[in-house]
Amino acid sequence: MAEMKTKRFSIGYALLPKKQKSFVQDSLVNLAKQRGIDLIKIDSDKPLVDQGPFDCVLHKLYGEEWRNQLRQYVVSNPSSVVIDFPDAIERLHNRISMLDVVSEIDDVEDDETSSFGVPKQVVVYEPEKLKVEDDETASFEGLKFPVIAKPLVADGSAKSHKMLLIFSTEGFDELKTPTVLQEFVNHGGMIFKVYVVGKYVKCVKRKSLPDIDEEKLESLHGSLSFSQISNLTSDERNDDKYYKMMDTEDAAMPPMSLITNMASGLRKAMKLHLFNFDVIRDTKVGNRYLVIDINYFPGYAKMPGYESVLTDFFWDVLNKKEARSFNCDKELMKLVGDNGGYGDDTECPDVSSA
Repeated sequence: MAEMKTKRFSIGYALLPKKQKSFVQDSLVNLAKQRGIDLIKIDSDKPLVDQGPFDCVLHKLYGEEWRNQLRQYVVSNPSSVVIDFPDAIERLHNRISMLDVVSEIDDVEDDETSSFGVPKQVVVYEPEKLKVEDDETASFEGLKFPVIAKPLVADGSAKSHKMLLIFSTEGFDELKTPTVLQEFVNHGGMIFKVYVVGKYVKCVKRKSLPDIDEEKLESLHGSLSFSQISNLTSDERNDDKYYKMMDTEDAAMPPMSLITNMASGLRKAMKLHLFNFDVIRDTKVGNRYLVIDINYFPGYAKMPGYESVLTDFFWDVLNKKEARSFNCDKELMKLVGDNGGYGDDTECPDVSSA
């Protein structure tokens, strides 16, 4: 009696070379293959519509030409699932709209001992606003110094990662607009990186910018780039007159129930499956957690056991437990039910409920 052939699934991936190298490792390809899932590279030099067909398209490419290729592809292959929706991803390319999403999360139920939010921040569009004569002030636009200056655009480019820690208005001299100024919050020199893959949530801790002693603030002027801070000698970093450092092992993890609920709330609000968000604990409040950054399709290979997590996610998507596809004839994005609280249909242009 002939053996019944099990169906194999294909996932076409369209990634920039650097992302492809870090993500599509042999360990992931082989594990997926064992589960009946073939990862196939999409040739960016050929039209997407001429390739495949794929059961799923996984991508991290940007631009209008790629969006058009995706639209043409899903019209020709309506049963194919696309992860994730370009308009939803686009929201994370602006550091203001990125963190605005935190306010859209429904009340997160926890043990009522923890709360979350975002640091105070303003966006400056005109260079003239940064030309402040009086350097005696301890604040700017309602923000207390020190502040972190970040480019408004967060597109993953080297330029978008250039950040400054600014101690006084003198530090504005280096800035180019538009820029986001975010109040620096002492957080024990520790950041919590939360990886989200569908419903899977993993929180890890990493060393961050050290705390700044408030008594020392008066003698600090100008600015330091993040790279300069990273390159301080260990003696300087541990100088308790300047910085207060915390050992990674000493840092308590945030309540997992809070982190899981935040991840679920962000996933529904953003309508994205693959992202991570950075959280800090406000040491002044202690049980107050602040989201400072959200990234689409982060470096999952840094996450222990990422191969099995991603393969399980692919399996769920391909078996429609958690999936998403376009229906571009009606300009709708259909959200296939995953018991995650998504609506039935969402309009493409603004990702609002129909």
